Amino acid sequence: MSRNGRARRTPDCTAAGQRPRARSRHERYERHERRAAGGEQAFVIGVLTSEADFERARAWRLSDAPDYAAYLRDTAELLAEARRGFETVRARMFHPQDFEEFCLLHALDPAEPAARDRYLVNPPLQTQLLAYQGEELAGDFLPRLVRARENGLTLRHADLLLDGGLYEEGGRAVREAYRRGAEVFRRMLVGAGAGVYELRLAVDAPGARLSASARVLQWEDGVVRINDEDLELVCAVLCAGLARELPGLAVLHGAQGSAAACGEYRQTAWAWASGGQDWAPAAGPVRLDDVAAEPGYALGTVC
Repeated sequence: MSRNGRARRTPDCTAAGQRPRARSRHERYERHERRAAGGEQAFVIGVLTSEADFERARAWRLSDAPDYAAYLRDTAELLAEARRGFETVRARMFHPQDFEEFCLLHALDPAEPAARDRYLVNPPLQTQLLAYQGEELAGDFLPRLVRARENGLTLRHADLLLDGGLYEEGGRAVREAYRRGAEVFRRMLVGAGAGVYELRLAVDAPGARLSASARVLQWEDGVVRINDEDLELVCAVLCAGLARELPGLAVLHGAQGSAAACGEYRQTAWAWASGGQDWAPAAGPVRLDDVAAEPGYALGTVC
């Protein structure tokens, strides 16, 4: 696992550019592209992630598709076409309630394409964007879009707690808290060893609890597989907790072991707690959401 001292974010959509040729059914899809200052051409699309959202959005004429299954097929075709014509393709969840509130705030007509464009390129929502690299749309990608929206809301909350220091040039205290948080996460994983795990993290913050979760696959040689957006969220929540000295609880649970060990796996669940200044094994058995866990190992003993 590696991460620089603070999260990076590259906005990639403003003014319209050349669009790939699309069939008539695609013409009303929400999408926006631009040619960046450095010459990169990008395509951004909002995707309705459920049948209920599709039905709710019918009044805005986002698509001519007769039903949600057809909408997904057409959207997959549009994304495939975009990948052939653009250097970068990104997607985000098109959330009807978020869109309605955005239009109300900015006095926009939700049926107008310009309103959808403004919603998609709204800077505070850039944390919800995911790179599309040809994944099956109806497989893992749609749930990732939903999580990216939820993660984005948490990232905005964490950024507010840090006075904008999460993405802008934060002070030394924020940078140090980010580094310490990333190191805490690294030591949790190193101590766990090879296996398939899920980390659940909760930090009690003003306004609302900051929550994060991440699925992790760790091989015998220490190589870790984790979605970038999940890693970013975990580090941001740990950073906010340490920088603002907020209490928190973390649980790492899953199957410890590997195929190299003759396929032997052991179910494990470790817990750590923070009073705000550091993370240490929980004082006793705890439960976070629906996961029960025993006190974890001392992170200071992990190299």
